[in-house]
Amino acid sequence: MSEITVKLIHSRIGCTPYQKKVLAALGLRRREMVKTFQDNAAVRGMIARVSHLVEVSKS
Repeated sequence: MSEITVKLIHSRIGCTPYQKKVLAALGLRRREMVKTFQDNAAVRGMIARVSHLVEVSKS
């Protein structure tokens, strides 16, 4: 399976509590933090909820 890299671009300040929980589940705590995940439907769904805060690239 391929991997995707997710980078937190914008601050969590001003996000809804649900969006903050999604970012915490992804392990993105600070701006410019980068994590790598398996490319599957669950991760894609989480990214879709916070798409305006993150940048996604294929690895």
